[in-house]
Amino acid sequence: MQVEPIAHIRTCYGEKFGIPRQPGLVEEAWGRIEFTPDYAVQDALRGLEGFSHLWLIFWFHQAAETTWKPTVRPPRLGGNQRVGVFSSRSPFRPNPLGLSVVAIDRIEEVDSGSVIHVKGVDLVDGTPVLDIKPYIPYSDAYPEAESGYVTGIPPKLTVKWMVERPEARLARLIEMTLANDPRPAYQKDSARTYGCMIENVNVSWRANEGEIQITGLEVLDIDRHTIKGN
Repeated sequence: MQVEPIAHIRTCYGEKFGIPRQPGLVEEAWGRIEFTPDYAVQDALRGLEGFSHLWLIFWFHQAAETTWKPTVRPPRLGGNQRVGVFSSRSPFRPNPLGLSVVAIDRIEEVDSGSVIHVKGVDLVDGTPVLDIKPYIPYSDAYPEAESGYVTGIPPKLTVKWMVERPEARLARLIEMTLANDPRPAYQKDSARTYGCMIENVNVSWRANEGEIQITGLEVLDIDRHTIKGN
């Protein structure tokens, strides 16, 4: 069995920490699916313009562990309770495959082929994409499905700016990302300052009593996070 990437996705998230734990939680979270030369064929996307969403099958290329374990500690259970790896979406799996549904923003034709612009991503910049498939509502959506220990949508935290806000689009992206509380369940120290990379900005913040306080913004010289065509 041989598998190779058909594309890589460039996203607004330059590191794992801070990425939404599920797709669709941050509507402003953008991505660009850029195909490798062998698959940059415009005909391969013929008809895709009629769909609003895509399934992405991808490789957890930054998963640190090289061996899998039968149980994991999902964040939804506070990181203190173990469940079977196959009843979780942990990246630490026998085969580190991930599955995400994203919204199609637009399909752009460039000299090297087609680029798919998407929103609602939960992937780190540079993630290898193994396949894409159109999302079909009548067969892919089951509103009455049971979800085990995953109950309800996680609550959002209030985000407060302690520094000057950047331009509106970037401010919304940062606010929506941090409102999901990226902290590990075992880290609830209100005095601790956290940092995460969103686009080309290193964002510093603290969390206290249901509120995220943004304390610093450092612009980084990283061209790969520049949005093109937006």
